[in-house]
Amino acid sequence: MIGVIDTEGDCAEWAFPAEPGSVRSARHAVRGTLGSWGLDAAVGDLAVLLVSELVTNSLRYASGPIGVRLAQAQAQAQAHGDAPLADVAPPASVLLVEVSDPLPDPPTERSAGPDDEGGRGLQLVACSARRWGTRRGKSGKTVWFELALPG
Repeated sequence: MIGVIDTEGDCAEWAFPAEPGSVRSARHAVRGTLGSWGLDAAVGDLAVLLVSELVTNSLRYASGPIGVRLAQAQAQAQAHGDAPLADVAPPASVLLVEVSDPLPDPPTERSAGPDDEGGRGLQLVACSARRWGTRRGKSGKTVWFELALPG
């Protein structure tokens, strides 16, 4: 059973049980929400792929509920080197995606061999996302990534 926590406005959040069907359910929920937000199909496809990878990782290593959260947000402007803040581009719109589980240990990126069936999920996230990372919470960890939104 999927626990819908919030799907109003520019944020949506769900809790999925640690069961194999949850990967498909998470993909469906994310695709439907991004479609209802009218986001670019290419961004939606990429977000669905990366959520699928991260939920699969959570399912493989954790035994408790898996949280998925989407939010449309403004990226923080970052000054580079000695550039004055006036020269920094205005913040861009991003899709923030978070996948949480009760396991406190952060995931480890590894190099998959050509014949390995796994080990590419975090590489996909690292190569595809604008930024990504992990953070510990009170009851586990969250892996997050940002995708730039066109416009």
